[in-house]
Amino acid sequence: MSAIEATAEVFFTAFKSLKPRQREAVLERMLADEDISADIADTLTLESRRNQPRQPFRQVMKELGIKA
Repeated sequence: MSAIEATAEVFFTAFKSLKPRQREAVLERMLADEDISADIADTLTLESRRNQPRQPFRQVMKELGIKA
């Protein structure tokens, strides 16, 4: 297990040990922080699209109407 995985495991174990209202308070604080909430949103987006077929970057830009 890498140091990053070990840190994540410790954090996750501590989070799971909290009572529901404590978990809610932690999540509320995380979502109130702009940087952390952006990280969470990015991670959730990536996870929701994990099994979708990959698309070329230029194709996505075209579909979004963004000029390269």
